[in-house]
Amino acid sequence: MKSVAIVLFPNVQSLDVAGPLDVFAEANRFLGAEDGYRIVTIGAEPYPILASNGMHLGAQLEIDNAPDQFDVVLVPGGPLLPQAQAMPKITDWLCAAMPKAKRYGSICTGAFILGHAGLLNGKQVTTHWSHAQQLADQFPLAQVQPDRIYVRDGALITSAGVTAGIDMALALVAEDHGATISLAVAKRLLVVVQRQGGQSQFSPYLTAPVEDDSPVAKIQRYVMEHIAEPFSVERLAEVVSMSPRSFARIFVRDAKVTPAQFVQRARIDAARHLLEGSDMVIKAVAYHCGFGSAARMRLIFNQSLGVTPTQYRDSFRQAG
Repeated sequence: MKSVAIVLFPNVQSLDVAGPLDVFAEANRFLGAEDGYRIVTIGAEPYPILASNGMHLGAQLEIDNAPDQFDVVLVPGGPLLPQAQAMPKITDWLCAAMPKAKRYGSICTGAFILGHAGLLNGKQVTTHWSHAQQLADQFPLAQVQPDRIYVRDGALITSAGVTAGIDMALALVAEDHGATISLAVAKRLLVVVQRQGGQSQFSPYLTAPVEDDSPVAKIQRYVMEHIAEPFSVERLAEVVSMSPRSFARIFVRDAKVTPAQFVQRARIDAARHLLEGSDMVIKAVAYHCGFGSAARMRLIFNQSLGVTPTQYRDSFRQAG
């Protein structure tokens, strides 16, 4: 059997724990006793460990006296981790356990715990899309891939937010026992065995600026209100009564993208909402969102999200 350990701590995201563990538990239904997974939970605090949703979690072992040799070691995320300091007990245990593990990693913001332990240095990693830049800033030696569902770099495997831990666990099952077993588990859990595209297809592309009356905020509102129309730097600069050069410089400084990149992302975001929540035909969505043609929208979706508009719409219909 392969041993799988997952570390629990206060304010852990319970779905980060339950999702991957359910994958391994379901896999055991299709495997012989000698080929399955032995699942162990290790608590950084005594029972009860209060999850972020208020659920009381119990661990089989306490970290002070837990063994440090497992085949797979996983660290789930929690909403407070991006701002939290290192947790010495967990850091010390991970530094002892990770070198002995054949595979180890994190779910969602659990990557911050690995970062504090120095386990992300020089590695390609991912985390929840909304904390990817923060992870890169805190741990500059990590090579953060913000749009990946999960990333494998040697023995290290990290996943994106929350339910992406299920994708990661399914990948580990496929690696151990083949695609047929992984697919059987996915069917049992009613999930897609391998999602097409990256995180950006499931997350809002647009974030609000700090100041609601800033030029960036005004342009964001203007573009979204006139999304079907053509835009140029000159036209957008006129909206905020600035020279094109000054506008472009300030926009890049505050929005961290060029005006053209923002407009394209805004069009994608508008199209996503129509594809998710309406039966509007693809050609009409493309026209309504300013792409000009269905072919142009298909190209941009493929480049930006890794899926076609039709595949994107179908993925949400399957999820429902």
